[in-house]
Amino acid sequence: MPKALVTGGAGFFGGLLKQRLLTDGWEVVSYDRVPDAARHERLTSILADLRDGARVEQVFAAHRFDAVFHCAAALAHGLHIDKQDIWTSNVDATRLLAGTAQRHGVPKFIFLSTNCLWARNLGHPVAEDEPPQPVEIYGESKWAGEKELARIAENGGSMDIVMLRCPTIIDSGRLGLLAILFEFIHENKTVWVVGDGGNHYQFIYAEDLAQACLLALKAKGFHLFHVGSDNVPSLRQTYEAVIGAAGSRSRVRSLPKGPTLALMQLAHHLHLSPLGPYHYRMIAEDFVFDTSAIKRELGWQPTLTNGQMLERAYRYYAERSREIHERENVSAHSKPASMGLIRLLKWLS
Repeated sequence: MPKALVTGGAGFFGGLLKQRLLTDGWEVVSYDRVPDAARHERLTSILADLRDGARVEQVFAAHRFDAVFHCAAALAHGLHIDKQDIWTSNVDATRLLAGTAQRHGVPKFIFLSTNCLWARNLGHPVAEDEPPQPVEIYGESKWAGEKELARIAENGGSMDIVMLRCPTIIDSGRLGLLAILFEFIHENKTVWVVGDGGNHYQFIYAEDLAQACLLALKAKGFHLFHVGSDNVPSLRQTYEAVIGAAGSRSRVRSLPKGPTLALMQLAHHLHLSPLGPYHYRMIAEDFVFDTSAIKRELGWQPTLTNGQMLERAYRYYAERSREIHERENVSAHSKPASMGLIRLLKWLS
């Protein structure tokens, strides 16, 4: 049977991909620096840091992998950001991992990248050949990780490399910054949008992304694909759909765009808000990926709309809200982000 290494296998998406592979009959080695509670007869869990070259080498020497799915990443939301940790985790570890995989003859390497490579509305769906313009350390580090993989591909070798750029990944269990929105809805608080809320921001359903990862195994050579949902509604429409499905008394109301973005920027610089430059720039902007390439070349199609996937994520939160807020020692997307100054906005709502 085929064997895969899944980095970030204890995280939100890595965990879902790991379960999909196990269901499909793969053996899976999960590698993460937070504990992996999952158990399966075909699952091996390794608690270690990807920057530990000796440990990474040991894992590849002990297992013959048919594919590596590199899902692990250090994030840049929270009240205090460790830029060095983000850079070394997302760039140095990616270079080390891919180099080791190639040296050990792994045929397939799938890398998850991000739409955080941009932080402004380009006025059209963004295609793969448009130059990134990151504005903060996470986007910069993921772009640098992409460049490391491009260099490895350019230097030859038989390893096929596919990079998948994805927007915010949504499904049951996705928390992080979304838990702030869900807490407002769960407690019938006003849900605020910046401006009129008419901006269109794309999500990706986790199962659709997992399918893209598996389809990427068919690609030969070096490829970059954008993925994301179709028929993207406005944020106001999406929030109102979730509020309606939840039976909440919350209402969506607007904050003035200019003053609100200025206050968000100030709060970030004072370490009072979990929203970084990417978040406070894009919160009132349109941003949608052009996904025609992966549809055309790999036959991939998204299945859920933004509203449908966000409703699934909200139901998970509502059913477990007390337990969720007590979680520790789990990945950033599997627990609520700190509210910081946003708690004042909740109190005023």
